[in-house]
Amino acid sequence: MRLSDALGVIDVVLDDASGLQAGDLIVAVGRQVGQRLLNATLEARFPCPTPRGDGDIARFTWRGVGRNLQARAAAFATIRAYFAEQAFIEVDTPQRVGTPGLDFHIDALRAEAGFLVTSPEFQLKRLLVGGVPRVYQLAHCFRADESGPLHEPEFAMLEWYRAFSGQEAVMADTEAIVSRVVERVAGKLTLKRPDGTRLELRPPFRRSTVREAFKRHAGVADAVDLAESDEARFFELLVERVEPALARARRPVFLCDYPATQASLARRSPEDPRVAERFELYAGGIELCNGFGELTDPKEQRRRFVAERRARKLAGRPAYRVDARFLSALDAGMPPSGGNALGVDRLVALALGSADIGAVMPFPRREL
Repeated sequence: MRLSDALGVIDVVLDDASGLQAGDLIVAVGRQVGQRLLNATLEARFPCPTPRGDGDIARFTWRGVGRNLQARAAAFATIRAYFAEQAFIEVDTPQRVGTPGLDFHIDALRAEAGFLVTSPEFQLKRLLVGGVPRVYQLAHCFRADESGPLHEPEFAMLEWYRAFSGQEAVMADTEAIVSRVVERVAGKLTLKRPDGTRLELRPPFRRSTVREAFKRHAGVADAVDLAESDEARFFELLVERVEPALARARRPVFLCDYPATQASLARRSPEDPRVAERFELYAGGIELCNGFGELTDPKEQRRRFVAERRARKLAGRPAYRVDARFLSALDAGMPPSGGNALGVDRLVALALGSADIGAVMPFPRREL
């Protein structure tokens, strides 16, 4: 007979299997040889109805989601080990806040008198202001209207910040975390993709500016000009031309130096104020993270918040109030910092070769 739970399968040779039915819960004792339990005796039996093909046993045990959760736990442990090496502290911040961020493309979910957090960014930055120089959180975040193979309304996000560091230090963190998690979960740093090509995840990862990517893959002379003059067309080409090209790359690619109009929380580049110190990492067609050299100027941040709020109002979207406590923290003095937000579900799915993050989550929305 075959005995299985959510974490593994073993063949059992019983001296007497009379009375057993598919779906029974049993305790068997015998001699294990490889993936077989020989000369086993039945110690206990708990009769159960035949499992349904659409139930939890089917999902966690038969379809392998339980083993995916083992990989997920290993990924979390790997992340925590890295940050312990780097002298970060792990924190918990509230899941319900008075006001979410004002990112034009993200809507929040209401929770009584406030909102479920879309990101712990403001709270983590307040910790930087308070004198905590290296901080991270493995947070559950919530966003409205998120649906699809790579989107869930509730998801796991790793977010971290380094005081007195810039985006390069955080990109190095990202390379280390992604490669370590993939190696821990997959056992190797080269993954085979569905089309048969291979994705090499050994650092360092390639870097490309937004301007370079748009010129090469979309024939746009200057993506910054386009973003400033026709934002809708900028996003159309990003989705239809640039991102598919990055998906075909054999190595992960950091897309860097975004137009300043597309980076409300990042500081402008000292070399070119028309671009901001924002980067995203693409690997195997998956956008894994969104990181910044952080904006610390309270006046500039207030101006951007006001502009974002106005844009949301004009578009008929919820115009959340500005987070006064966050701006007050910036007034007190936030150190130069780099930070990043990385989708943990997406990273685990990438390492396991899954095209659906729901397969690496205990209870995605469709299972509730």
